[in-house]
Amino acid sequence: MINSNIHNTNVASQELLTTPKALRSCVHVSEDTFHFVRESRETVRDILDRKDHRLMIVVGPCSIHDRTAALEYAAKLRALADELADTLYIVMRVYFEKPRTTTGWKGLINDPALDDSFDIESGLKLGRALLRDLLELGLPTATEALDPITPQYLQDLICWSAIGAR
Repeated sequence: MINSNIHNTNVASQELLTTPKALRSCVHVSEDTFHFVRESRETVRDILDRKDHRLMIVVGPCSIHDRTAALEYAAKLRALADELADTLYIVMRVYFEKPRTTTGWKGLINDPALDDSFDIESGLKLGRALLRDLLELGLPTATEALDPITPQYLQDLICWSAIGAR
């Protein structure tokens, strides 16, 4: 029996979230894109193991909030990555959450419409679609894992990940 006087007294509402498997089926990703992710992960590993002489740099905005701006940035970054490919391996920073923000917007996944609607499922779909599109441009992707749940929705589209400082 749940005592209503103490159970979830500070919870305004609850919604079920789709499973990672169901969400992955909503955003089509080609086998070529998955192949690019595998190759990019191998390159990152080779750089970290010093089998590849290049310097890997993770470059991008603090957090993604505008898909159009992210794609414009990515197109310019891709051109730079091609130009510097002999010495640098450029990975695009695609962070969707803001771990140290205590007030205000928490990131694309938590509030994709920037209106306090907290439509996390839509945020995850937008995140997957953007990651796919960046990979299709030929840019390896990097993100930050803040919890053990979100990566389950995005992990197959990430080439390098940091563990967040939450």
